[in-house]
Amino acid sequence: MGGTYLKRFFSAVIIFTGVGFAPEAVTRDVNSAPFFSAKQPQVGKSHTGHYLAGRQAEKMRDFSAASRYLQRALKYNPDNIQLLKRTFLSTLAGGNLASAVPLARRLVTTSSPSMIANLVVVIDEIRLSRLDDANNALNAFPDGALGGLVKPLLRAWILAGQGREGRALTELDHLKKRPGLRVLYELHAGLLSDFAGNSDIAARHYKGAFENGGHSILRVVQGLGRHFERTGQAERAKTVYEAYMREYPGSVVLRESLARIDSGIIPSLLVTNTKEGVAEILFNISTTMDRENTPRLALIFLRLATYLRPDLDVAYMLIGGILNSLNRYDDAILAYRQVPAASPLNWSARLKVADSFEALGRDEDAIKILQSLVAEGVTRPGPLVSLGDLLRSNKKFVEAIDAYSRALNVVGTIDQRHWTILYSRGIALERSRQWKLAEKDFQRALELNPEQPYVLNYLGYSWVDQGINLARARKMIERAVKLRPNDGYIVDSLGWLLFRLQDFEGAVGNLERAVELRPQDPIINDHLGDAYWRVGRYVEARFQWRRVLLLKPDPGQVSVIEIKLLRGLIEPVTLEKDG
Repeated sequence: MGGTYLKRFFSAVIIFTGVGFAPEAVTRDVNSAPFFSAKQPQVGKSHTGHYLAGRQAEKMRDFSAASRYLQRALKYNPDNIQLLKRTFLSTLAGGNLASAVPLARRLVTTSSPSMIANLVVVIDEIRLSRLDDANNALNAFPDGALGGLVKPLLRAWILAGQGREGRALTELDHLKKRPGLRVLYELHAGLLSDFAGNSDIAARHYKGAFENGGHSILRVVQGLGRHFERTGQAERAKTVYEAYMREYPGSVVLRESLARIDSGIIPSLLVTNTKEGVAEILFNISTTMDRENTPRLALIFLRLATYLRPDLDVAYMLIGGILNSLNRYDDAILAYRQVPAASPLNWSARLKVADSFEALGRDEDAIKILQSLVAEGVTRPGPLVSLGDLLRSNKKFVEAIDAYSRALNVVGTIDQRHWTILYSRGIALERSRQWKLAEKDFQRALELNPEQPYVLNYLGYSWVDQGINLARARKMIERAVKLRPNDGYIVDSLGWLLFRLQDFEGAVGNLERAVELRPQDPIINDHLGDAYWRVGRYVEARFQWRRVLLLKPDPGQVSVIEIKLLRGLIEPVTLEKDG
């Protein structure tokens, strides 16, 4: 574990408890595609069929469906330990704790127990407030690997719940000696000390967590800040919160904390009992996991955290984020909707629901959610930007322009990070044939972020298409290609610029590369066909144009292609090369 653990712990906590929850910080990967088809496998009554369907659902990361199929298969073969383990893990990852707990209790009695099954039994005993039984069940835990981290933390909180706070802190001692675990040690030592009423000791540990890199970790900031608030040091708490918000200006979680200070309300402890302390452990550890390679394990820890603490809003946000990354958008929506209405993250959760609806192709549902968020009173630009993006993707450009303009009004003072709003509004203005206004937005976006390849490309390509400012356009597009050499759209822009300048051989080379990068784009294929024609490769040109018709081009492009197939290209228009 060592330094790798520390790196992952820091980065994951920062991403998923700070910026990741801020609507303004959310970006979309427009090139992403579903990992598997969303269709469910069809099976008959055969238990083998149920097993195979369960395995396929596992590959699709559809753990709820995997659980259903595997549980059916398990009924036919209840003594198959490997099938029992597989069913248990999928059931747990799918969030069906009522079914997972009995499976865990079966597993721990077999000759091949699972560490996760042992963990679930311990967690269930804690949930039932049977701390002696939880402590006994913990004895079956392995000491190595992940168990070596989880076991002392669990033991400490169980001991604290039994009134043995002094021993609880001692249980954590060896964690502080392990590389990469200092922040985790200090945080839980602080939480345990606060829980035991040892305010001075808690302060020392919170500060230790903060100074060892925890100033960027939300839970550390919340623990230290709440401690300051509860000990009459409201201004120090405010300084801690504001420093975090300067680092992550889009974060919404601590706005409630600042409002609480202004109102003079004294907050509760971040953790008030053993159940909440163990939920915090599970949440903290889940943030260290590599979500690309261990999404099921991360989901398991988060599901267990919410099993103990159903109001743990940050855990639901992580669950939703993982499920979204696996293209399980319906399941992600269910997770986001578990964020309590009173939570400061509820706004962000609803924004994420809108994103998930958009990913499912349910744009109207997404638009309704965004419009409701806007109607509640806009204090952040995020919902308006997302609304503008959705309206733009649905070719409602005038409405999109209005949404972006309102977002900029909410922003007030525009700084570098707001170039995206100007860029997006510029696209909507250009598509609605308001070029002069669009050009101003693109140029303003470049002033804020001169090396932004997408703005360089869009403005440069627009100038090329109009036959103006060609020398400047060429420099901008060539710079964009250097910044994003594997972006097919940007490479296409350079090829099209060369075509318009009648450097047809140069155009062919770039456009062939663009088609390699974006083989399914009708416009890029059309451009390559035109370039082939100009260099006398007529058969290949017609092949490209016929291919365009198979790629579902815009209706207006179809008739143009059909004319080119009949007559070829007319003589090229000569453009000024000096711009």
